[in-house]
Amino acid sequence: MPEVEIFTDGACSGNPGAGGWSAVLRCGKVEKELCGGAADTTNNRMELTAVIGALRALKKSCRITLHTDSRYVMDGVTKWLPNWQKNGWRTANKKSAVKNIDLWQILSIELDRHQIKWVWVKGHNGHLENERCDKLAREQAKLIMSGENK
Repeated sequence: MPEVEIFTDGACSGNPGAGGWSAVLRCGKVEKELCGGAADTTNNRMELTAVIGALRALKKSCRITLHTDSRYVMDGVTKWLPNWQKNGWRTANKKSAVKNIDLWQILSIELDRHQIKWVWVKGHNGHLENERCDKLAREQAKLIMSGENK
C-alpha cells in the first residue's frame, strides 16, 4: 500500500463568503498541489472540501498521514462520524441534522478506501506545509472574489 502524506487547509473571506481550499499530497519525493474554491461557502465547508479533494485524487487505496489545522474535520472523523451515521446523520441529541451533511457523506465514502492517521497542526504557527496550504487557499478565495475562478 503506497504511503502518502497529505496537508490540507480551507479559507473563507467572510463566513459565509468567498472561500478557497488546498491540499498538498506527497508520496516519496513526488508532490502535487490541489486547490479550488466556492463563491458562497463557509470555512468548515472549505476544510472538508480540501480533505475530500485530496482523498479523491488518490487512484488507489493508500496509507495516509493527514495533517490538518481543522479540529472540526479531525474531531468529526475521529470522534463524531460513527455516531452521526448510526443516528441517521443526526447530532448527538438526535434532533438536529448534521451540518454539511452532503460533504460528510462524501468524506465517509472516501475514508473507507484508505488507512488514515490524523495529525492536528496549529494553524498560522510556522508549520511549513500548513502555511503553504493556507496561502493557496487564501489565493483561491481572492480569485473567487475577483470573479477569476468560478
